Amino acid sequence: MAHPVDVHVGKRIRHRRWLIGMTQQQLAELVGIKFQQIQKYETGANRVSASRLWDISDALGVPVSFFFEGLQDEDSTPSEKSQVPDDLMGDKEALDLVRSYYAIPENQRRRLFELARVLSDVA
Repeated sequence: MAHPVDVHVGKRIRHRRWLIGMTQQQLAELVGIKFQQIQKYETGANRVSASRLWDISDALGVPVSFFFEGLQDEDSTPSEKSQVPDDLMGDKEALDLVRSYYAIPENQRRRLFELARVLSDVA
């Protein structure tokens, strides 16, 4: 059975890879491994070593700490106010929305962001 931290790190690898539009094959080539190994990392079936995580973070353009963001202690309880799902980046629709958002020119993106903020305050 996979350790929850390994599963979390694998999900973060998959989400970042998908968000920037990179295939498993492309990531594997950048890291110098076979794409099947990337598949195993992303499912948590195989644990990612520190040096390999360093290479993956470089290839994906994020700090190593990115892969551990969102981890919570089992004893901690999420805020009752939060209406954001625990695995927001596991939702394909949310990832599509983020990709589309960053495809918008920056000045329009800022205006869209402000509109979303106003609408969420009204709701």
